[in-house]
Amino acid sequence: MTFRTFDEIEHYILEQKIVKRIALCGSHDEPALEAVAKARAAGLVEAVLIGDEPQTKAILRQMGETAENYEFIHQPNEAEAAKTAIGLVKEGKADFPMKGLMQTSSYMRAILDKEAGLLPKGNLISMCTAFEYPDQNRLMIVTDCAVNITPDVSDKVQIIKNAVRFARALGIQTPKVAALSALEKVNPKIVSTVEANELAGMEWEDCIVEGPFALDNAVSSEAAQHKGIESRVGGQADILLCSDLCMGNVIHKSIHYFAHLKMAGAICGTTCPVIMSSRTDSPNTKYNSILTAVLQAL
Repeated sequence: MTFRTFDEIEHYILEQKIVKRIALCGSHDEPALEAVAKARAAGLVEAVLIGDEPQTKAILRQMGETAENYEFIHQPNEAEAAKTAIGLVKEGKADFPMKGLMQTSSYMRAILDKEAGLLPKGNLISMCTAFEYPDQNRLMIVTDCAVNITPDVSDKVQIIKNAVRFARALGIQTPKVAALSALEKVNPKIVSTVEANELAGMEWEDCIVEGPFALDNAVSSEAAQHKGIESRVGGQADILLCSDLCMGNVIHKSIHYFAHLKMAGAICGTTCPVIMSSRTDSPNTKYNSILTAVLQAL
């Protein structure tokens, strides 16, 4: 099944009647708690709340939530809270972690710990943003939005593989990947066009990679046709591969602040789904991130 909206993902998960266990670290965070409470009320998850327990319970009371519906671990130190969440996942006592009120560095340090973390040897983690694209009634993915600053070609190969696995969880069996730059022609002075062309020339088994593309002709068939682009990806990309973190971050925030599209974030490349939402993400975005994590964990 290919999912076109987050509502379809929610409906599918509810049909499966499988409940996953989430470990929210830095749980004294109202937007994250609101998303977790909504997922618990829907019957999608159970939750372990790791953070400042009195503050967490106070927020739950303000939300009209019953504390007895949750398990609590009092750990106000954010680094230790992150370690505790990852430890629960490693021990099989939770299915995936979620970042609440804490610095990204503390969360990532626990995930990347060589002995106790969630990163398989030789893997590279990356951030994917899935969003609803109503003009074409489908979900799309943009990557990397938050982790790899200036990935080289070998890094981009791994970022593509991570995004493809995520896309397949969304039901996109053979994802079309557009390697983005500022234009759709190779220009030696623009390194991203050269790297995109190199990626497009590689052999890919479970996806189609082409590039370089400018954003317009990657997502608009009319723009691609107008520029005379004959492509299996142009105008219908499932995955937008960004040239660097700056491009990914700007696209991610433009989707949210300008387009107001429904979206979700996921850390990819780890041994289990990992939710790492921005502190500025809305409760709905955090809830959608929970939906995609549950879907990946099925």
